[in-house]
Parts: sequence; structure tokens; C-alpha cells
Amino acid sequence: MSEIIKIKRGLDIKLQGKAEKNLIKAGSSGPYALKPTDFIGLFPKLNIQAGDPVKIGTALFSDKARPEIKFVSPVSGKVTEIIRGEKRKILSVIMESDGKDDFMKFFSGDPLTLSPGKITETLLESGTWPLIRQRPYNVIANPKQKPKAIFISGFDSAPLSPDLDFIMKDMEKEFQTGINALKKLTEGKVHLSLPADSEVCPAFSKASGVELHYFKGPHPAGNPGIQIHHIDPINKGEVAWVVSPQGVASIGKLFIEGSYDNNITLALTGSEVSKPAYYKLIKGASILSLLKENTSSKELRIISGNVLTGSQLMKDGFLGFYDNQVTVIPEGKFFDFLGWALPGLEKFSTSRSFFSWLCPSKQYVLDTNLKGGERAFVISGQYEKVLPMDIYPVQLIKAILAENIDKMEQLGIYEVVEEDMALCEFVCTSKIEVQAILRKGLDLMRKEME
Repeated sequence: MSEIIKIKRGLDIKLQGKAEKNLIKAGSSGPYALKPTDFIGLFPKLNIQAGDPVKIGTALFSDKARPEIKFVSPVSGKVTEIIRGEKRKILSVIMESDGKDDFMKFFSGDPLTLSPGKITETLLESGTWPLIRQRPYNVIANPKQKPKAIFISGFDSAPLSPDLDFIMKDMEKEFQTGINALKKLTEGKVHLSLPADSEVCPAFSKASGVELHYFKGPHPAGNPGIQIHHIDPINKGEVAWVVSPQGVASIGKLFIEGSYDNNITLALTGSEVSKPAYYKLIKGASILSLLKENTSSKELRIISGNVLTGSQLMKDGFLGFYDNQVTVIPEGKFFDFLGWALPGLEKFSTSRSFFSWLCPSKQYVLDTNLKGGERAFVISGQYEKVLPMDIYPVQLIKAILAENIDKMEQLGIYEVVEEDMALCEFVCTSKIEVQAILRKGLDLMRKEME
């Protein structure tokens, strides 16, 4: 067994509403959508118009800067609407399924016998390439670059996160084929990180051609960024790629069957869900059918993703491209009488203000109430307690606010993305929007480096 990497800094937020290991095949969701806004730094160029027929794998739009990167339809049917925002910005392409599941046919073959160029060409043509993201910046990988390594996290440590062992059950062939393809795209190693304190599914335990790493500790131990930091940190000028386990399996399915994998398994979680469970559905599906008669009557916050990094959805919203979780929690539109001064057994705190430290296994119902407003941003040591990286997070955020490029580089901006510092935002008594500030810094660095 490989050496266990122990993560001591971090925080596990135990919430009510963990999904039961019960897989439900969701029916037709009505409309489906592909949202350009799910892809950081993308300027889409439409390949279709409203009313056009599509198959599964038909290119809907491409990247203006890199037209070889295509984004394809997850259903067969027709394009019903193209929703635009300010300055005609494309927000989403809406499709209606005809139920026929007509697939575009792409190249298939054993990746071990293919050249890196052919593998890249197949991934690009089929619309599977966007599953590969690069660090730094967390943008879609550049197909003209070779990464120093590729990282796959075999577990998720975020609040109410889905069990990836359950999701990847019986997917050994697809996962291994995906790894075989990815290995051809790097001169370095393919790293697979697993939890040290639990059994893993055969897809992970029997995987060959990967270097295994075992992690133990609280969230964010399951984040690829944290794993990269402890395995092979990113320096200026270096690039690493990150792929989710389901993404690896989708790549494998492409080379096995020659078709775009339009399925996703997600966990419906949260204290306000009546029956939290796993659902197999089509990418870009509307979540309305999942939530209908399955949530409480309270005012709700519906999140595509987890409570720390997910994006807010309306009840008729569509699942994010990279998300494998939907979380439903109470909306926090109320005044908290006496605030922190009022003791309570049902309150969660990272300090000893309340009694949550006496009940480490207790599960809580948390809402969206900020319990205060933005205030002076001072060094308190809170960030360092939940960020298991050898960087100075407060100084980094202040360097971003000052737009000091040199300081941002020196303080480690190439190593972090929003999910890595999400806990810093959660524990921040100054109520600083850490993730939004970090994204501005990353976008600024990417612009400067181009």
C-alpha cells in the first residue's frame, strides 16, 4: 500500500440529508440545456439555430478562441430556444428530446493502440474533451499542451458529497479504458487518490497504469487541488489536468462504443429533501422532476453542487455540466435574534461559541443566513486552520484585491481554485467573498499570461 498522506487542517461539515444508496433511473425531465456559463473563460460560437434537429453528440457551439473544442447535445430531438442575457451573451441552449436516442457515431478503438493525436482528435470531435480541466485556473484543458501529470480524485469529502464507490460500481472496463486513453496524453503519471480509511470499488482498486495515493483527514482532502499540492505541486509555467471518475468512464465509453456518453449519476441531498437518493439521468436535465413532491414546504435554496461551491438554481433549473450533486437546504431570510450571543444546541460553529464541539458526530440543518455583514478584513488565523496548503491565504486574497501580479505569484495563486478555499469563506468572520475574489485573481493571471 502506498504511503498515507494525512491531512490535519480542514473541516467536516456534517449536514442532514445524505443520499441513501438507492439508484433510481429518472424519467424524461422535459427540456434539457447546455449552458456556456458552466465553462470558465468560454466565448461560445453557435453551430445551430432554434428549430434545428440534433442527435446525441451534435455540436451545439464551440469555443471562439479554440474552435476545435466542441460542446454537444446530450439528447436527440430539436433545439427549442437559445436564451441570451445582456449584450446578447448566450446563457443556455435549450433542447427537447424526441425519445429516440439517436447517436452521432464517432471513432472507437483500443486507446493502447492509438496515437496521442488520434485520441485527442476523437475527444475533441465527440465533445468529450471539456471533461478535462487544467490547473492552474480550472479551465478546459488546452489540447495543444501536454500536462506534467493527470489527477483523478476517487473520493469527495465535501458536505453531503456522493459516494463515488457507489457511483462507479460495475464500471471497471470503462474506467480502465479511460485511464488508458489519458495515459497517452501525458509524459508524466496518472495519479489516482483514494480514501485511506475505507474499502474502494473494483474500478479503483483494480485500476492499472495509475499511481495510487491514499489520503486521510477532513475536507478538503478529497479536492484534486489539495491532492496535487501534496503529490506534485504546480509551479509557474507548469500545467496539470484533472478529470473526475465519471469523466474518465465517459472517455472510456467513447472509445468502447464510439458514442458520446450522455448519462450522469448524481446524488440528491439536503435536509429539505424527503427521500435523498441517487439518480441516473441525462446530462443537462431539468431538476424539476427530481424535486416534485420530494421537498419540504419551506422556502428553499436549491444548489447544483455542494453547499460550499455549488450554484443556485430555480426549481425548473438545469444541472450544471460538472456537477454530480444537487443539494436542497432552507433559505435563511430571517433575523437571528441576539445572533451569536444566544446559546443554542442546534447551532454549528467552528469555534467554541456554541456546543457543536461537544457533539462531533451530530448532523445539523444549516440555512443560508450569513449571520452578519462584511466587515474589516484582518488576519485572524481562521483561514489557515481549514486550508491544508503551505500558502498564506489572507495575504493572497489581499494581493488579488490590490491586483499585485508579482505578489499573487509568490503567494501561490497557481495552486488554488475556488473549491480549495471554499472553507475559508465559510469560516470567515469578516464575511469576505473569498471564492469570487479568487476567481477574479485567476482570470487576471490567465489574461496576463496569455
